[in-house]
Amino acid sequence: MTSTDSAADPSADPTHSTADQDSARLRAQLDTLTTEAFRPELAEIDRLETFEIARIMNAEDAAVPAAVAGELPRIAAAIDAIAARMSRGGRLLYAGAGTAGRLGVLDASECPPTFNTRPEQVVGVIAGGPDAVVTSVEGAEDSEELAARDLERLRIGPDDTVVGVSASGRTPYAVGAVRYARRCGALTVGLSCNADSALAAAADHGIEIVVGPELLTGSTRLKAGTAQKLVLNMISTITMIRLGKTFGNLMVDVRASNDKLRARSRRIVFLATGASEQRIESALAATDGEVKNAILTILGGVDAPTAEKLLAEAHGHLRTALDAATGPTGPTGSTG
Repeated sequence: MTSTDSAADPSADPTHSTADQDSARLRAQLDTLTTEAFRPELAEIDRLETFEIARIMNAEDAAVPAAVAGELPRIAAAIDAIAARMSRGGRLLYAGAGTAGRLGVLDASECPPTFNTRPEQVVGVIAGGPDAVVTSVEGAEDSEELAARDLERLRIGPDDTVVGVSASGRTPYAVGAVRYARRCGALTVGLSCNADSALAAAADHGIEIVVGPELLTGSTRLKAGTAQKLVLNMISTITMIRLGKTFGNLMVDVRASNDKLRARSRRIVFLATGASEQRIESALAATDGEVKNAILTILGGVDAPTAEKLLAEAHGHLRTALDAATGPTGPTGSTG
């Protein structure tokens, strides 16, 4: 064979051969995944009326909470471990690619306005960087090394938690993030939507929400995405409850950064205390708009500096600070 013939023959190119082998290996892996399975009964869904497609899709979505319910013991165990580390100053980091990465970024971005967390306390790390939130970054999800580099820049330590998120449970970026974090001594959680996943196996806490094949074959932004969103909601919300960010079911650490949130802050203080509007406004003014502090001044009968001190001593837990303020005889300085 001449050199020209060799160049024209793909089988003679070792690079081409390796690419073919990698592609065949990936196709074989996808064939084993529940989330990628083809559903012949839906092969003509595009011929149905819109209402009928919506009815089918709604029925598909209704199965997701039941799948989440089956993993509640594992979810709860992971949350307790996360909260213990965050109470020592650790961070919660989500790592994923594509839809899974975007869901992590979304959950992290909602924690500062909801729970008054610092931006660095809950972080979403997505393959390809911030641009990947709105634009597909080709190939970024295929690199474990990229995940390690992204986490290395964040200086992961033993008090941190890294939650790898991947519908397939095999995405190299998510698996690589968990493996790197574990080498750093961090707590690791693997959230996937297939059983016996590499991601769950790599993590300290494996959570596998098996929702079955998608309405559109392989479109894991559907049921798998919904399942991941539900679990991430649980992880962040219940962790914040454990950290004292709520008082009952009230978001007492809400950050009043706009008119709506300022109105919500006043409403939360009212629901917690039943105080008059004038007293609520006075308490919020004295505490620089801090809802938790304002509630403590009203229910605990203390001034703003004392409320701040008691909350610091209670590590931000309003109930603990309130117990310290009231004691066995009621509010400080009172006999009832």
